[in-house]
Amino acid sequence: MSIGLIGKKVGMTRIFTEDGVAIAVTVIDVSDNVFLQKKTEEADGYTAVQIGFDEQKESRLNKPAAGHFKANGSAPKRIVREFRLEGDDQLPEVDHPGIELFEAGQWIDVIGTSKGQGFQGVMKRYNFSGQRQTHGSMMHRRPGAIAAGSTPGRVWKNQNMPGRHGNFRRTIQNLKVVQVRPEDNVILISGAVPGSKGGYVIIRPAKKKDQPVRDFKSKGGAEEAASE
Repeated sequence: MSIGLIGKKVGMTRIFTEDGVAIAVTVIDVSDNVFLQKKTEEADGYTAVQIGFDEQKESRLNKPAAGHFKANGSAPKRIVREFRLEGDDQLPEVDHPGIELFEAGQWIDVIGTSKGQGFQGVMKRYNFSGQRQTHGSMMHRRPGAIAAGSTPGRVWKNQNMPGRHGNFRRTIQNLKVVQVRPEDNVILISGAVPGSKGGYVIIRPAKKKDQPVRDFKSKGGAEEAASE
């Protein structure tokens, strides 16, 4: 797995290409990402980098979490995620993962939490077709029979029923980076991503698409890639 970034969904807009084609994009703010900890095979049994995003008050942390941030010389962060690597030789040398991790035209995956829909019936939750809409019927949007009428009558597990809908963790694969704006610390991604405005998302290189070979171990390598 490659190193990614944590971001906050700003909203959606559209941009126009040189040919005048409108592209719907989602704006993701990726400022304030910081490496909290670099885990190695020798010390932790696996290789990974731990990234924190979005500062918060220290008073809202428990003592173990506050101690973890202090031990790694970082201000308290609201979101902490790990990105696993194949070996210690892939650990970056820079302390702040920047927007230069991604470039225009690159394929990415975006992980987020979808909008909550509250308590919903089976037609919206599971796409049931519904029952008769004719006069006299009182079963228009009801699920119908849910169990056998014989003895012993029981409702089997995993029966589709009304209930809470939405608020699911979802991964949208193979989205494309349309623009990278270092001056604003935002990435413009084609299409929609899960969640509402202000929601947190994780951006990572796409797993099902080939990626450009780039070196981000050192600050110099990152600056060279950003200038290309």
